[in-house]
Amino acid sequence: MTTPRALPPESLTSGLAFHRLVFARRRTGWWTPLVVGALGTAFYFAMVTLIAVGVGVATLWDPTLADAVLRFDAGEAFDLTDPGRLLVALGTIALMLPAYLLASRIVNGRRLGLVSSAAGRLRWRWMLLCTVIAAIIAVALSTLSLLLPAEEGAGDGVVDPAANPMLWASLAVILVAVPLQAAAEEYVFRGYLQQAVGRWLRHPAFAILLPVPLFVIGHLYDPLGQVTVGLFAIATGWLTWRTGGLEAAIALHVVNNLTAFLLGLSGQSDINETAPSWFSIVFSVVIVVAFAGAVEWLLRRRPLPRTLVLTPPTSVPAYDAGARLSASRIV
Repeated sequence: MTTPRALPPESLTSGLAFHRLVFARRRTGWWTPLVVGALGTAFYFAMVTLIAVGVGVATLWDPTLADAVLRFDAGEAFDLTDPGRLLVALGTIALMLPAYLLASRIVNGRRLGLVSSAAGRLRWRWMLLCTVIAAIIAVALSTLSLLLPAEEGAGDGVVDPAANPMLWASLAVILVAVPLQAAAEEYVFRGYLQQAVGRWLRHPAFAILLPVPLFVIGHLYDPLGQVTVGLFAIATGWLTWRTGGLEAAIALHVVNNLTAFLLGLSGQSDINETAPSWFSIVFSVVIVVAFAGAVEWLLRRRPLPRTLVLTPPTSVPAYDAGARLSASRIV
């Protein structure tokens, strides 16, 4: 007779919080986060390589594409006047999402929906509500910014919309690709990394804080700008744990990034600025704090199921019930 795998004590009582949901998957060994990371990285670079090969072949048919490829430098990662380059820049980040999901499905097995929330799926209505809240805060702050005098040097790198012949094409790319890019980052930095840490360490503080440096390193800002990125990472990590899913974090990330790109497209800011203005820093802090406060207020008024309780099969004797899994419920 096969010995049932051990489950965390809280899985049968208070339930598994988001960062511990890997224990409800089919394969939950200590090694699984490492293999998911390695396999996901391999899938990601394979996808990027295929795209690079495709672009290389395309340049053979259209030599003008070669110039665009050569102009693709890190100094101007997001070119709002070139929707093709913009799509590539955002799309290469978005590819992290299918790479991670595929790796998790292969390694951890069934119940892939648990990478999204304790409900075993993405809670779309909840995410829509969070998106509306974040959008209201962002619109209010953006409107306020229009009433303030422009900071000295704020015009450097700003694209005049009247001089941008690809304005509408770039807008279409932004509206489609930015949500995918933001969601991909949340699935990797708050989804994969939090659940990876949660496989080894029980306390949520470890799962929330340990991935923060990796998220900060991936954003090329000056020290003060990176502090705000760190605050954003902590807030979205806390939101993920507090709500039992990625929806609130995705909503905040999507609205934040869309606001930044739309302000850049309208000539209000430089999307590639590595030394954010004081208003940008204040904007980032206020939207994070206000959004987190609004979500907490909502949760206190109408609690959201945020943990997954594993229940043993009724046919198993009492002494063995704590170690086997047949069904589950969310609380």
